[in-house]
Amino acid sequence: MTIQEGLKHVLDTMPSTVKLVAVSKFQPVSAILQAYAAGQRAFGESRPQELAAKAPELPDDIEWHFIGPLQSNKIKMVLPYATLIHSVDTERLLARIDRQAALADKIVDCLIQLHIAMEETKQGFPVQEALEQVPLFRDKYPNVRIRGLMGMASFVDDMEQVRGEFRTLKSAFDKLQPRFPLFDTLSMGMSQDYNIAIEEGATIVRIGSTIFGSR
Repeated sequence: MTIQEGLKHVLDTMPSTVKLVAVSKFQPVSAILQAYAAGQRAFGESRPQELAAKAPELPDDIEWHFIGPLQSNKIKMVLPYATLIHSVDTERLLARIDRQAALADKIVDCLIQLHIAMEETKQGFPVQEALEQVPLFRDKYPNVRIRGLMGMASFVDDMEQVRGEFRTLKSAFDKLQPRFPLFDTLSMGMSQDYNIAIEEGATIVRIGSTIFGSR
């Protein structure tokens, strides 16, 4: 299957109201250009150095999403390019992003990552902690605009477990949404589970291997 065919397959299986972020991490510029030529504009990268190297070589109208773990000392590499940072998994990181954004005289759109999976290796705020703490962030960090939540379900064959984890994230989203004027983004679902994520309320899905093939 070509990249164009993979992209068409994904788009044909999801509603137009859900944004597709094509996960282009580890993919060469040539592969991204193939997806771009087929009409894709939103791409996801997970390494600051890779994003900073690729973005200047690619069209200016690409919408870059940073979806991976972000270290404080790499924030400056991401801010010039990222339309949305999905992976804010601690308040410490949020504070550092706010500080760097202030120095750059800009407002940065971010998602708060919640830990919804059974797997301990997944990152993010515990759900109850997020419900208590995230409303405080609105006024505390003026150079960050919190747009919603992100989460990763367990990598398991039990799709009912996955569905339950997505429902937990959607429930947290619904509770927090009234506290923020632009809280409109729920990023969940990847190649193996994006259909379930959409059924449970995702507004963004992050899909790589189904489009680009396995690395």
